[in-house]
Amino acid sequence: DLTVSEDGEPQQILSIRAIPNSPITLAVLIQDDLVPSVANEIKPLGEFIRNLPKGSRVMIGYLRTGSLQVRQKFTSDLEKAAKSLRAPSGSASVGPYNPYVEVVEAVRKFEAQPLGRRAILLVSDGLDISRGVDSSAPSQSVDLQRAVNESQRHGVAIYGFYSPTFASAANRTLAGNAQGSLLRLSNETGGMAFFQGTGAPVSFEPFIRELDVSLQKQAALTFLSTHLNKGFHKIEVKSVTPGVRIAFPSGYVR
Repeated sequence: DLTVSEDGEPQQILSIRAIPNSPITLAVLIQDDLVPSVANEIKPLGEFIRNLPKGSRVMIGYLRTGSLQVRQKFTSDLEKAAKSLRAPSGSASVGPYNPYVEVVEAVRKFEAQPLGRRAILLVSDGLDISRGVDSSAPSQSVDLQRAVNESQRHGVAIYGFYSPTFASAANRTLAGNAQGSLLRLSNETGGMAFFQGTGAPVSFEPFIRELDVSLQKQAALTFLSTHLNKGFHKIEVKSVTPGVRIAFPSGYVR
């Protein structure tokens, strides 16, 4: 019951197949200056990693000042990946230049990984004020756009768990822009964004359950493209069944 259009024109669907138990290549990225309560979520995040499909590959990284700190390179040893998680430091002094510069760095690490399901779980406040407060708006962040472009180019869906830093928690406008940025990043790459108001979530466990359901309901859709020119091509996937929500990347780069 699905239809696909590319650059506004209907395309022929060749196949649709469910892939609930196929391996996934996943990078878990945690911003290192998040509020201290995120330390309580390390255990459920570890359990989520341990329960991924057999053959999955996981990388653990922390978004810090300077560049991405990789605690664990991509590995199929899920127990090892889970044990490499640590609580964020919670100190503003280690906060990243902005999260999206290091998201781009993480996406490029997928180049050497197998094709198939690829995703990033980004635990962040999503705030970019590197070029001033105005750059925090979802439509104004240059690095957010770069992160979207690189993720679409490498076929990486981004799932965002929002948690504030002390800086973003103190300003509702900034918190709203930060959440809007995470939402845009997720929507345009085929992922989802998760929030509990503008403050720190009571628990990540509802987010993890919903993410797990989303991954189990993924499908691989193949269509015959009629647009062979290089550059960006906009994609839209719709269902004729009322009430069905479909997450898909907004496009791809040929």
